Amino acid sequence: MPPAAFNRTMASEIRNIRREVLPNGMVVITERMEHVRSVSVGVWIGTGSRQESPELNGVSHFIEHMVFKGTERRSAEEIARSVDRVGGMLDAFTTKEMISFNAKVLDEHVPVALDVISDLVLRPRFDSEDIEKEKSVVLEEIKMEQDNPEYLVFEIFTQNFWREHPLGKPILGTPETVASFARATLLDCFHSWYAPHNMLITAAGHLEHEKMVELVAAHFSALRPAGHLPQLTPPHPSAQLTTRSKSELEQVHICVGVPGYPATDERRYALAVLNNILGGGMSSRLFQNIREKQGLAYSVYSDLSLYRDAGLMNVYAGTSLENSGKVLRVITSEFRNMKEKLVTEEELRRAKDHLKGSMMLALESTSARMSNLARQEMYFQRFFTLDELIESVEQVTREQLQEIARDFFRPEQIAVTVLGNLNGFKITREQLAC
Repeated sequence: MPPAAFNRTMASEIRNIRREVLPNGMVVITERMEHVRSVSVGVWIGTGSRQESPELNGVSHFIEHMVFKGTERRSAEEIARSVDRVGGMLDAFTTKEMISFNAKVLDEHVPVALDVISDLVLRPRFDSEDIEKEKSVVLEEIKMEQDNPEYLVFEIFTQNFWREHPLGKPILGTPETVASFARATLLDCFHSWYAPHNMLITAAGHLEHEKMVELVAAHFSALRPAGHLPQLTPPHPSAQLTTRSKSELEQVHICVGVPGYPATDERRYALAVLNNILGGGMSSRLFQNIREKQGLAYSVYSDLSLYRDAGLMNVYAGTSLENSGKVLRVITSEFRNMKEKLVTEEELRRAKDHLKGSMMLALESTSARMSNLARQEMYFQRFFTLDELIESVEQVTREQLQEIARDFFRPEQIAVTVLGNLNGFKITREQLAC
């Protein structure tokens, strides 16, 4: 048996995961959880904002909105009431690489949930009047996010870091692109992307695999394959230094980033440990140094954004103008420390335990397991046991962390965006020496 098949089988037996492919190519994955009464079920579309052409930026998110405006069988109000009346929750979201429509209900109401979700992804009306109304809604959503400086600084940073690449474009689109969307365009994207070869259904909770497959087949077996999706083009990071003045802001918002590993790289575990030590929690170096010891910021953290073929580690801090230079110096100083000295055994142990605890807690709910199944299938085509994940974290060494730091924490690779009432504040490459 090939290693991937063995790992899939091993994880499936331990976690009670079962996978089935319908005749039209749609994959159905379930995980039975004996100790709960709820079921979470989701339909996942393997297309997100990074597949969009520049003129269609935001169309994935806009389609996600539009399917809730009404289908051939339900009005917008009936869609909301269908799940509300059984005490369930209905949700959807769009990311750079996928779209999800999901519901959480009691086990007895799974047929209702799947009927509603299938209606959304199979039979949306895309009414012309609704399209024009929803443009106004999304434009207000864009304005709302533009008024959020923490969101805005990261959007500006991302646009410059993944320069001239779809990963750098906002998921919501721009006022210009959203205003240009036409019904024919939405239908074309919808029929190309919402097809069996690009869709996945996962469910977790108190369920029977055979019954779930029967339900899915009843709704989706008539769905026909569409054309092949275009190949993804890997992005190339750009170490841009950007300042953006916004006079009405009280704080200066700083985003510092370096390249990371793709989501499927085996070194992602070591990168996650490094991120945890650097700024992943209240005991992290950045939080303790910048906030607790020096009082330079209220919010400071580091985070990872990992994609199929690229990655990013970024640091965020909100501070005053007079302290902005100090905060940048502390961040680069911590980069330098990671490169020059091995982290302590105590730090390594704390970071590993934190990550392991997070993994365990994340798998306690049906919705988390449902999402976990989808991401593992879409990115790895296999399932990991919790023991495998824990062992991968445990194998991370101090030497690995230093090697990663030396690879990524180099001045010529560091990108910075600063947003606020800057009053002439500048950044130079020399300031990033580490």
